[in-house]
Amino acid sequence: MNLWELGVVDAAELLSKREVSSEELTKAVIGRVRDCDGKTGAYLTFDEEGALAAARDADARRAAGEDGPLLGVPVAIKDLINVKGQPCTCASKILKGYVSPYDATVTERLKTAGAVCAGRTNMDEFAMGSSCENSALGETRNPWNLEFVPGGSSGGSAAAVGGDLAIAALGTDTGGSIRQPAAFCGCVGVKPSYGRVSRFGVTAFASSLDQVGPMTKTVRDSARLLGALCGADGRDGTMPPEPVPDFEAATSNPSPKGLKIGVPREYFMEGTSPEIVESVKKAADEMARAGAEVEEVSLPHTDYAMAVYYVIAPAEASANLSRFDGVRYGYRSPRSEDVFTLYTRTRAEGFGQEVKRRIIMGTYVLSSGHYDAYYGRAQKVRTLVRRDFEKAFAKVDALLAPVTPSPAFKLKAVLEPLQMHLSDIFTVPASVAGVCAMSVPCGLSAGGLPLGVQFISAAFAEEKMFRAAAAYEALRGPMPKPRL
Repeated sequence: MNLWELGVVDAAELLSKREVSSEELTKAVIGRVRDCDGKTGAYLTFDEEGALAAARDADARRAAGEDGPLLGVPVAIKDLINVKGQPCTCASKILKGYVSPYDATVTERLKTAGAVCAGRTNMDEFAMGSSCENSALGETRNPWNLEFVPGGSSGGSAAAVGGDLAIAALGTDTGGSIRQPAAFCGCVGVKPSYGRVSRFGVTAFASSLDQVGPMTKTVRDSARLLGALCGADGRDGTMPPEPVPDFEAATSNPSPKGLKIGVPREYFMEGTSPEIVESVKKAADEMARAGAEVEEVSLPHTDYAMAVYYVIAPAEASANLSRFDGVRYGYRSPRSEDVFTLYTRTRAEGFGQEVKRRIIMGTYVLSSGHYDAYYGRAQKVRTLVRRDFEKAFAKVDALLAPVTPSPAFKLKAVLEPLQMHLSDIFTVPASVAGVCAMSVPCGLSAGGLPLGVQFISAAFAEEKMFRAAAAYEALRGPMPKPRL
């Protein structure tokens, strides 16, 4: 196996045994990026010099007797998570050239664990999109077929991991932005429970929905990486004082015996690809034959989750993005005669179409006369969606469901915004409810594109989710690799 094909656990084991150095591993990843990123466009920037310096530091720490589950492992970072001294553009013209002066909490924790923060991955601008086509700074392609999208908004991270241009990566998930591209690119993607991982230093899209999570090659890799990211942070007031369990231990005995798995009937709606439906049913049958109890459950307010999301998320985005005004940092329009034109022209020229669309929508639903009719009502329905999940998890340990209604679609194929939004129809409910969810590869479509299944568990019940996902992964067996 080439070094760049390794996952987190396998790479860490070789590093611990001194069979490979972090510098060698990082150089292998750099070589792979040089050879293949011209095809995929997974990265916006890659600080080779900084990555090699961090790798040498990790080797020195190991030589001094230190060891650790991530020491010396390179990790790619989505370009809205701050890394000190590296660009943080959110794939937007309005932040082009901005260099972060500080580390996000998740970045600090990776560095403390000895991980190498490598390249900055492409994304939909400000995490608003489902195809990675909304980036203002470059195009990303699916490593399985370069004519197809990698998904979004964490499309660059998914393409990097799925195409073996990264050992692992961080993404963010607001309504499916880790899970959907993970399914499209054939990797594992985890959205933790809301409040499980600190959001300090992560550029905000929708503050009551955003979560940072790992994108990796195996379920165990994700469990290890998530364990390093979690823990209380006084700089994020939305984190409850929950203990951090050993997620990786939950993957150590991958047997579904004794697990109760629910299959939500509302996730098999008209228009879903038959291949997707068949893949989920096959996964459920495999789990049942191996000893899991599988039953159908109902989440009756599923149909309302998308409407709730597209009120709450734009509303929060309109408030969060008001800071990008050309005054304090980032792009400033040169055609400004006064403060008013400075604001309006900077934002009109600096933001892309999808970002402007959501800001306008969010400002409208928060405006006087519309707040109660839209935003207030959406929050009430959000409670109903969350209660559906609570009732289901009173009976089952995890839900098994589709991730997307179809495999990846062709570049430029889905141009109508509503169609694009509907690609997140199966991921949004878990985000609205604040529960944990993950995408796991389950095979290939007839066209040779990856398919994924989704495991969902109750808030702060990641151990159950990881156990179910690891059991399925063991039953599924190895996945093929794309040819780049």
